[in-house]
Amino acid sequence: MEEKKQKNHFWKGALFGALAMFIAVTGTVAVMCYSGINLIVGGNTSASTENQKLTYLEQLIDAYYLYSDDVTEEELKEGIYTGYINALGDPYSVYYDKEETKALYESTEGEYSGIGVVFSQNMNTKISTAVRVYKNSPAAEAGIEQGDILYKVNGRDITSEELTDVVNEIRGEEGTTVELTVMRGSDMEEITMEVTRRKIEVETVTYEMKEDNIGYICVTEFDKVTYKQFEEALSDLNDQGMNGLVVDLRSNPGGNLSTVVKMLDLMLPEGIVVYTEDKNGEKVEYTSDAGQEYDGPLAVLVNGYSASASEIFAGAIQDYGVGTIVGTTSYGKGIVQQLLPLSDGTCVKLTVSEYFTPNGRNIHGVGIEPDVEIEYEADEENPEVDNQLDAAIEEVKKQ
Repeated sequence: MEEKKQKNHFWKGALFGALAMFIAVTGTVAVMCYSGINLIVGGNTSASTENQKLTYLEQLIDAYYLYSDDVTEEELKEGIYTGYINALGDPYSVYYDKEETKALYESTEGEYSGIGVVFSQNMNTKISTAVRVYKNSPAAEAGIEQGDILYKVNGRDITSEELTDVVNEIRGEEGTTVELTVMRGSDMEEITMEVTRRKIEVETVTYEMKEDNIGYICVTEFDKVTYKQFEEALSDLNDQGMNGLVVDLRSNPGGNLSTVVKMLDLMLPEGIVVYTEDKNGEKVEYTSDAGQEYDGPLAVLVNGYSASASEIFAGAIQDYGVGTIVGTTSYGKGIVQQLLPLSDGTCVKLTVSEYFTPNGRNIHGVGIEPDVEIEYEADEENPEVDNQLDAAIEEVKKQ
């Protein structure tokens, strides 16, 4: 009740504009009383300041909006900032509130305090399913398995809630616990387990040795932890006697620029990896040194969802001619965003420059065209068959 009084007090005052649904006034000023609120109607609205207009809009919401009790002053203010950045018309420039900022920085770091399981939610049914359980994670140790359907968190049914809200509740301070109830198997067995949160490093790199000693490394995104994981995968495969390598960047949306530059330093000879240019034409070059750690046969897999840092990787490999790009044309995001923190714990992500491949290509809106184009064809009888990967392995064998 006190919050309602404070909100009403904030929205009191003289307001400019026209309430056309109630009264039409031309060239005059009329005062109308509605629900105990004085509304100044008509007049020269062009002279109103932005603050007066916002006050007017706030007044209208308080007076007429059916669900005004469900909206806080803070939410309306955050909406102003969001809309201001959205007005740029750039889908990559975004305002983040405090909670979103915290989650964003966690995602770019590749580390968070949680349990180590990835859930996917069906947008129609809202059912959330464990699609990946990290090895040696609290989730794995507690017995959570891939395919488990999340039913309750701390005893509360979450089956109709948004996955983002559920994940935020599952994450928490290191050393604390969270109780999860899952449904498992065809008989939907209900299992409840307590999981202790700890620091989790996101597994952005997986790898294995394929036939004929062809190494395979899949990179799902480029976070700060990705370089170390990629370097370890490359080293382990080399130790196993790798004769060739496939790097899979399919559906990799990108990520940290400095991370992909460091990874390319392991793959390229000395020279420019990528360079950027800002609005003032200022050019920044990112280079590799002569300490190349892999120079064997190489293929890189991309598709229409490989974007940004993935395209920097594929574009550099292609320009230097050290590997074959296989798959379908990549997404085509040739611009760079920068996170700009604000003093209140929020932040803004703004597009600040364009990037160019070593040969000077800006692939924004165009993408990286593969050297060997091949569409993915699903095999219903054998879902594990991957015709694009098979094609990449064959290209490695040719080199």
